[in-house]
Amino acid sequence: MINGHSKNRIYIIGSGFTGITIAREIKSKGIFGRVVAFLDDDSKKIGNNINGIPILGPIEAVVDLLKSTPANEAIIAMPGATGEQLKKIYSTLKSAEFTRIRIVPRISQILEGEAHLIQAREIDPEDLLSRRPVKVNLKESLRYLRGKRVLVTGAGGSIGSELSTQLLSGGAERLYLFGHGENSIYGIERELCLLQEEGVGDKAIIVPIIGELQDRDYMFYILNRLKAQVVFHTAAHKHVPMLEANPVEAVKNNVFGTKNIVDASSAADVERFVLVSTDKAVEPTSIYGASKLIAEEIALRGAGNHRVNMVVRFGNVLGSRGSILPLFRKQILKGGPLTLTHPEARRYFMTIPEAVSLVLQAAGMGQAGELYLLDMGDPISIKELAEQMVRFYGYEPDKEIKFTYIGLRPGEKLIERLWCKTETPDKTSFPKILKLKREYALNGQLDSILKDLKPICFSDSNQPAIYRNRRRLKQFLKRIIPTLDISENEPSY
Repeated sequence: MINGHSKNRIYIIGSGFTGITIAREIKSKGIFGRVVAFLDDDSKKIGNNINGIPILGPIEAVVDLLKSTPANEAIIAMPGATGEQLKKIYSTLKSAEFTRIRIVPRISQILEGEAHLIQAREIDPEDLLSRRPVKVNLKESLRYLRGKRVLVTGAGGSIGSELSTQLLSGGAERLYLFGHGENSIYGIERELCLLQEEGVGDKAIIVPIIGELQDRDYMFYILNRLKAQVVFHTAAHKHVPMLEANPVEAVKNNVFGTKNIVDASSAADVERFVLVSTDKAVEPTSIYGASKLIAEEIALRGAGNHRVNMVVRFGNVLGSRGSILPLFRKQILKGGPLTLTHPEARRYFMTIPEAVSLVLQAAGMGQAGELYLLDMGDPISIKELAEQMVRFYGYEPDKEIKFTYIGLRPGEKLIERLWCKTETPDKTSFPKILKLKREYALNGQLDSILKDLKPICFSDSNQPAIYRNRRRLKQFLKRIIPTLDISENEPSY
């Protein structure tokens, strides 16, 4: 939204390359307002000016000045700032009563500092909760994609859409956006085209494709037709409690959908196939985790002489659809209470841009049949996460906004792990990416497992009694994955 058109008074936080680029773009467009000043803490810059725009600071010291000459908008142009730094800056800007606070992309999202105004967005709690951002040279790490045809499944989802956005800088010839949700694929296609119009990334041809992973014939048809050379498989049903109530659909989509695209990719001579996986596949207690463990085995076994199939595993991402942060946000905005499962629950978290940039890095360095793990740092207390979010919105946690504990739901763990007992993490040439030495998690029985699962997920005239039989499915999975926590309470439908 444009506030007052040319009367809009804008302060840019940070007078480095990114801030200067944003200021220049605002001036060139001439409709968003006027940049009043840069704010910076660098004593060597304070008192100077850039293209006639003064540099004021330190940032905290100019709060009273800003209150006496109120501005409409602040744009934080500090891609390398940590969550703690952003938290301090945000608090200062809020006290100065800015009507709008935006932030440019993190360092893992932009190519050599080339941020654009169109990429600026409203600041949100995830920005303040993140750790020091990983610095990835996108131009260098995406070299393996130059001139290639790249397919992203689940392109309209949280991970898939960010992956597609960062792939704009990869120099791909074509970028295929695959998904079964018409609206989400339309949305990411329009977003990417708009970014390209504003000079973000390279001029890849963007092709939206609506399709269903579970349709095996279609997957073979479309992979053969597209001639994709690189496939990033992010599509999956992911919501743990939802999939506990719908276990057959979880396996049908996450297991057989993965098998379909792996087999189709092999038949179409795809050079590099990357499965995005989850820490919930480690000694899984949930149907979701079990389905992703089997999917990992399918992807890794699909490697061939001229084909690199690999898996990149990581934990939770901040702010993804269906995750805890959007739920907390809605609960805070309605006045609470916040529902937490357990006061000691902890999870590994990473921002979506950081996770995606590391996936792209790992995909370029990975070899056939290898499993990679993103360094997630230390696990974060969900309770502390909730408290920080409440404070972001200006309330006192567990006083103005109450907390309610509902207990762990079926399939949920108190604390997640990133690798199992049969896996050993080794360092790689990139500090935030580990390679896992592993044994086959399913004891080499993948073919027989798929054979037993198939008549439960797909109608078979020879075994009609077990079609869509949830209890049969759970009992079978429990036999092959002893860590699985299966509930005896089945839905009534």
